[in-house]
Amino acid sequence: MAEAGTPQSRTRTTAGAPSPCLPDYGGASISGLLPALSRPVGERPDWLPEAARRARSIALLVVDGLGWRQFDTNRRLMPSLGAMEGGVITSVAPTTTAAALTSIATGLPPGRHGVVGYRIRTQMEVLNVLRWTAGGTSALSRIVPEQLQPVTPFGGRPVVVVTKAEFRGSGFTRAHLRGGIWRPWTRAREIPELIGAALGEGHTLVYAYYDAVDRVVHEHGFDHHFEAELATVDEMVARTVAALSPESCLLVTADHGLVEVVKPLVPISPRALSGTVALSGEARFRWLHARRGRERDVHAAAFEAHSDVAWVRTREEIVEEGWLGPVVLRDARERLGDVALVPFEPIGFDDPADKGSMSLIGRHGSMTPAEVEVPLLAAAGGSGNS
Repeated sequence: MAEAGTPQSRTRTTAGAPSPCLPDYGGASISGLLPALSRPVGERPDWLPEAARRARSIALLVVDGLGWRQFDTNRRLMPSLGAMEGGVITSVAPTTTAAALTSIATGLPPGRHGVVGYRIRTQMEVLNVLRWTAGGTSALSRIVPEQLQPVTPFGGRPVVVVTKAEFRGSGFTRAHLRGGIWRPWTRAREIPELIGAALGEGHTLVYAYYDAVDRVVHEHGFDHHFEAELATVDEMVARTVAALSPESCLLVTADHGLVEVVKPLVPISPRALSGTVALSGEARFRWLHARRGRERDVHAAAFEAHSDVAWVRTREEIVEEGWLGPVVLRDARERLGDVALVPFEPIGFDDPADKGSMSLIGRHGSMTPAEVEVPLLAAAGGSGNS
C-alpha cells in the first residue's frame, strides 16, 4: 500500500500556531472508502491495502475512536492488528462521529451530505445528531432524518450492517444507515460470527461498527481501561480474520482519533458571546452563530481572545479552505456558524447547553493529527495474521 503519510495543511495560520491537518478528500480519506471499494477488482486505488484491492468480498470494521497515533503507539497490545498491512488515511472535518460515520456510509465529505457536526443548528434550534434531540426532547417529529441527510447510504447497495441492536430505528441510524440489511449485536463477541455469516451467505460488502474504544477514552482517558479495550478489539479482529475465506478481506479503520483535554473547559470570550445568538458544534470544534450585522465583531473578539490556543476561522474561510470538502451545498452551509473555534492545544471550549452525564477526559472534533489521522489496515481470510 502507498501510505498517505501525514496530511498536508492547505491553510494560513496565526504566527506561531501549527497548521491544521486537513482531510485528503481527493484521496486517502474515510469519505473515499465506499467509492474505492465499489470499483471492480483491479481498478481500486493504490492507497487501499493490497488485500482490499484484490478481495472479492470485504468486511469494513469501523472502530470508533481508534486513531492512528493511538494504534501505532500501542502495537504491543494489538498483535493481530499490528500484523495487518496498511497505513494512515484521514478522517473528515469536524472529527466527530456523526460527520465521520455519515461520510463513510455515503462516500461523501460533510459539505455534501450535510451532517456537519455532532450538534448542528437547523430550523433555528440545535440538534444533537447522535441522540436526535433538541432542547432535551426528541426532534424526530420536526427534523426528519431522511430530509436532513438525503443521500442514500451505500449508494443504495444492499449492504449488511453489523452494529448495536439499540441503535436500530434511531434518528441518526435513519440518517446514515437506512436501507441496510440489519444484523444487530448485543455483545461484542457476536461481531466476528455475524460478519463471517454474512460473507458466507454471499454478501460482498459488510459494514460493522464497534464503539467501546471511544466511550472508554471519553470516560477514563488513555489509562489501563483503554489498554484493556485495545486488547478486546485485537481479539475481535483475530477471530474475524479466522472466520473469513481467502477470497474475503477484513478492512479496519476508525472515524477519528482522540486527545486528552485539560479541564475545565475554556469559557468563550464574553465580548464574542455578546454578539452571538447561539452556539453549536462540540468542545473542540465550537461554532458561534452571530447576531445579524455582528459577524465581524464576533470574529475579531474571538480571534483576539483565543487565537493563541485555537484556529479561529470564519465560515467563509472554512468553506474556501476546503475543510468540509471541495463542495459545500447550501443546506450544509446554512448549518454552520459564523465563526469556528477549533483548538490546537489540548483544551475544549465551553457551551453550557452542551453538557453530558460526565466530564469527559478524552475528546475529539479538532483538526490535529491525533484526531484526523486514522488507520486503514487489512488482512485476507486465511492469511495467518491472526
